[in-house]
Amino acid sequence: MSKPLYYHSAEELVALLNKKVISSVELTRAVIERTRDVEPKIGAFISVNEADALKQAEASDKRRAEGRTLGALDGIPLSPKDVLADENQPLTCASKILKDFISPYTGTVMQRLRNAGAVIWGRLNLDEFTMGSSNETSYFKPCCNPWNTECIPGGSSGGSAAAIAAGQTILALGSDTGGSIRQPAALCGIVGLKPTYGRVSRFGLAAHASSLDQIGPMTRTVADAALVMEIIAGLDPHDSTSYNAQVPVYREALKAHAHVPKKLGILKEFFGDGLAPDIRSVVEKALRFYEKQGCELIEISLPKTTLSIPVYYVIATAEASSNLARYDGIRYTHRSTKAKDGIDLYRKSREEGFGSEVKRRIILGTYVLSSGHYDAYYLRAQKVRTLIRNDFMTAFESVDAILCPTTPNPAFRRGEKLNDPLAMYLEDIYTVPVNIAGLPGISIPCGFTTNNLPVGLQIIGKPFREEEILGIAQTFEANHPFAQQTPIL
Repeated sequence: MSKPLYYHSAEELVALLNKKVISSVELTRAVIERTRDVEPKIGAFISVNEADALKQAEASDKRRAEGRTLGALDGIPLSPKDVLADENQPLTCASKILKDFISPYTGTVMQRLRNAGAVIWGRLNLDEFTMGSSNETSYFKPCCNPWNTECIPGGSSGGSAAAIAAGQTILALGSDTGGSIRQPAALCGIVGLKPTYGRVSRFGLAAHASSLDQIGPMTRTVADAALVMEIIAGLDPHDSTSYNAQVPVYREALKAHAHVPKKLGILKEFFGDGLAPDIRSVVEKALRFYEKQGCELIEISLPKTTLSIPVYYVIATAEASSNLARYDGIRYTHRSTKAKDGIDLYRKSREEGFGSEVKRRIILGTYVLSSGHYDAYYLRAQKVRTLIRNDFMTAFESVDAILCPTTPNPAFRRGEKLNDPLAMYLEDIYTVPVNIAGLPGISIPCGFTTNNLPVGLQIIGKPFREEEILGIAQTFEANHPFAQQTPIL
């Protein structure tokens, strides 16, 4: 083969498995050995279980030998971000407070993937409780960008993005609260899809901000993202926010939307000050490609998106302070041995168990929900949230999708912004509005900076129309094989 197994797409590997050219054990061993080789440089995994992965692969090969498969991912290694519940597997959220916790149940998304035959391989690194944009707040270790290991991979799903880019897994899952799938996907040169809020069940996802969180695929190609979406999307009675909308056969639907001329909105506010020249140059080149394909590029203005960061950090911290109250040192979390009484146990366990970024957000969230501040901050933020969503919906009356950069800057060096929270928060300035409005968004690799760091193009779509943005993304990918380019490690 012209490239190692671990750099093939899932679509290609399924075809090879079906033809008996390779076995699942052979494929799983390839990603295990690759992980052994590069993990010391990358830090993508919090935990791995090689024996369990090989056992799953052997079962898959046995099924194929008997002429049957469980589903479309039978025998394909897939790694989840360590915020997704899977029975008898670690569930740490990259936090000291949950460092020894083992999940007692399996969430909906993980169950659907197991039902489809995926080989679940390891638990991926992240910013603690998904709070961060650089994967530097993990209790266990920082994660590095495979394109330059002195740089961050993005966050909070940095482990998921880095593992795909480095060939340590074939498919990965992330969660996206304010850009945590799309931002690291852009910085590591892979595909990351944030579905419409409610399209994918959140049952089994450790909550950060319940009205913003959404699980999604992180993959090497657009077709692989469509393949995973076919399995994980759909109504779930365990999740009251799960929406009863028909799930397309995404791989077929994206072909129908791939080469049809579109009206594409170019978001004026995202091409102003603050956008790095290298990013601007690469993204504008991508826009010219769409224009040559017959698409009509229409400049649009959504001025209220400039309020997205303050709105997000009021809503997200408020919901986080509520969700993280359950980690109290009494039931299933880290328990301090230095406490003098019950109140001191609660205080010291949280003080020892949570990192500084998590503490910062809990304090801020508690403040904006407190008596005398609720109306001034939280309620007002919710009202502005509605205005931001209304602006998007008005824009979609004249365009089919919106194109913009995924990030304002390429991957920066580790430690560069760790002590400057505001600078870190602004790294999500182009992704946060999508979560606030509950829309689908995808980031695809669209080129490289002069320093050979990946650049992402973000495509934002109408609610529950993931197939349209997948099709638009597929058109670009088919003519620009950035997925074939891999980092040297």
